[in-house]
Amino acid sequence: MLLNLPIPIAPLDPPINGRSTLMRLRSDGPVYLASLALFARQDAAGNEIAPTLEDWQTILETGNLVTPRDRPPTLLDNTAPTNQIIYGRVAGVGIGSRWQAQVTDQPTSAELTIPDPGNAFSYGLSTLARGRLGSDQSQTAPLRVRYPDTAYEAHGNYGIQYDLSLPLHNPTNQPRTVTIALQTPIKEDILSRNGLRFFEPLPPQTFFRGTVRVRYADDQGLPQTRYVHLVQRRGQQGEPLATLQMPAGDRRLVEFSFLYPPDSTPPQVLTVSTLEE
Repeated sequence: MLLNLPIPIAPLDPPINGRSTLMRLRSDGPVYLASLALFARQDAAGNEIAPTLEDWQTILETGNLVTPRDRPPTLLDNTAPTNQIIYGRVAGVGIGSRWQAQVTDQPTSAELTIPDPGNAFSYGLSTLARGRLGSDQSQTAPLRVRYPDTAYEAHGNYGIQYDLSLPLHNPTNQPRTVTIALQTPIKEDILSRNGLRFFEPLPPQTFFRGTVRVRYADDQGLPQTRYVHLVQRRGQQGEPLATLQMPAGDRRLVEFSFLYPPDSTPPQVLTVSTLEE
């Protein structure tokens, strides 16, 4: 047994709660994993009693899937009306555990040219069906196995490790100010205008809550490593994680890493911006 933890509800307002768990395990053989739940029992004094290992074994052998079940997912074949897609709960085994890449202008290039002043470009970190942000790319892990009434794909890529390198280059003869940001734009499949859209004011739903790491050489040439805990709502533009003053001809490597946090909701993008002069 790896965890035996409570999920309190009674003292909360509203009375709703959950517990997210992220574990990294290694094995040289098959792995069988069960996530179990049991309504709390109480002793004579009204105190909750933690389940024993024997209690969990009994549930594992005789219990059923939690009911009531969530709404079954929509088939991802674009036949359903655009306003009726249901992604469903992810309950399966996704393929892949790490995304490692160097982001460059072209596959044969070794550099990433910064945008013109006042412009930006973004790379999808977690796009999905009906939320490809005009990229024609669904960056959602396929599932090897799944429960029949749950999501067809691993929306959100929970627990996937991202390690992205950006070899930035300022090819102009002028200094430029460049920023790097994680953003949670409004979900669109085909962009309704030329660029990503964001809300102002922001709605209440939290779509991303997790820690990211940014590594780069600062304007004095000193190596910097920043860990930033982000909480972003739906449609939030996001603040810069790093701001670089890049002289004419400068080259600067930026490394961006994170584990996609459980209970976050796509899409997210990594945005490189060059500020107006």
